[in-house]
Amino acid sequence: MHKVIYDTDPGVDDAMALLFLHRHPGIDLLGVTTVFGNASVDTTTRNALFLKREWNIPCPVARGASITFDPSRQERPWPTIVHGHNGLGNIAVPETIDLPTDPRPAYQFIIDTVRANPGEVTLVAVGRMTNLALALKHDPEIASLVKGVVIMGGNFYVPGNVSPVAEANIHGDPEAADLIMTASWKVVVVGLDVTGATTMGRSYLADMAKAGGPSVQLLSDLSQSYIDFYSHLVEDGMMVHDSCACVYVVAPELFDTIEGSVRVVCGGIADGQTIIKPNGRHFPPGDWDSLPSQIVCTGIRSQQVVDLIRDVILDEGKH
Repeated sequence: MHKVIYDTDPGVDDAMALLFLHRHPGIDLLGVTTVFGNASVDTTTRNALFLKREWNIPCPVARGASITFDPSRQERPWPTIVHGHNGLGNIAVPETIDLPTDPRPAYQFIIDTVRANPGEVTLVAVGRMTNLALALKHDPEIASLVKGVVIMGGNFYVPGNVSPVAEANIHGDPEAADLIMTASWKVVVVGLDVTGATTMGRSYLADMAKAGGPSVQLLSDLSQSYIDFYSHLVEDGMMVHDSCACVYVVAPELFDTIEGSVRVVCGGIADGQTIIKPNGRHFPPGDWDSLPSQIVCTGIRSQQVVDLIRDVILDEGKH
């Protein structure tokens, strides 16, 4: 079993990834931690509780960071054009959900859970990396105690999606992301190089909803405006960014990877750019030297990934 903490900012594609993690028979979902990004942390936490309730997910939800790791950074507007004003495609969601959150802040929940399960927990982070950075800041030792970190974020050999060089999760908190990439744990970066090539069509999702009943119908409903948004990039479908990171946990063989030290540009016109120095390439001494080697995904078996997402979401055998 893969023990997973899911760090997320629901978010439409975050919701699909959550249902995948909940239903995969090989995943033990230990907790959901929320972060600001696709909406305010108040909204993303409410959304996580809403999905927990609707999908009967037993694990705790811990509320996370509401501002960037470097508090002097100016907050950017929420991407309402992508995820809607409520973060879930503007479907009807109650203002409040009558479920408690874990009493600990997300970073403390991460620290405590990792320490209680040394060497066993995979952190799957699909929003800004702020909670992970705060956990490292408060307890640097956890870098040696996690099994690994899989993030959805970054772009290396393709353009960004919020600037020509930057992807949204990294751009939203570059200082946090740079700390994550340069820490001594093993990071797998599942970025736009692969998620941008992995799409699910509207009719494919509609067929899933027909087969999957009310829970998958909810997923389809909250995805419709997201599919509309993607019409300039995808023909009647959407990129399933966050689910790709979750698939990597259980099926890494569906990805091609390279390894090397990774840095994140903090500030200037390339703010949030992710850059890898591939292992075996030699340059004059610089800011990539003596850093841990991380894994960056550069290729993907897209249709197999999408089919796996469908098969897991439709098979409720685990429950």
